[in-house]
Amino acid sequence: MDRSIFFVGLGGLIGSVARYLVAVVFAGYFSSAFPFATLTVNIVGCFLIGVLFALSDRGAILSPEWRILLTTGFCGGFTTFSTFSYESLKLMQDGEFLYLGLNVVISVVVGFAATYLGILLIKSI
Repeated sequence: MDRSIFFVGLGGLIGSVARYLVAVVFAGYFSSAFPFATLTVNIVGCFLIGVLFALSDRGAILSPEWRILLTTGFCGGFTTFSTFSYESLKLMQDGEFLYLGLNVVISVVVGFAATYLGILLIKSI
């Protein structure tokens, strides 16, 4: 089996547990309808994936195993928004503005619609 699957899985486990713990901590401090925990993990995840990819661009600072564990694994388990943010920023840096716009609009609009349709589907059963 490819070792990268192990590293992604391990990072995802750690990231998912970290996300859950952030939600538990925030629930103890905030009793608000605003999703402070989700906002926090999204922003922290975006910052972290930016740092990790910048470190990777500098050379051999992160081994391929550590990079995949921390980016795809941890950040992916912590928040998929970080990957969306990085990929969208990369499209912007590459001058792919049509793809950038499509990615942002489709992800947000269709994502909301898909969530709503999923809720409607289950409510109709």
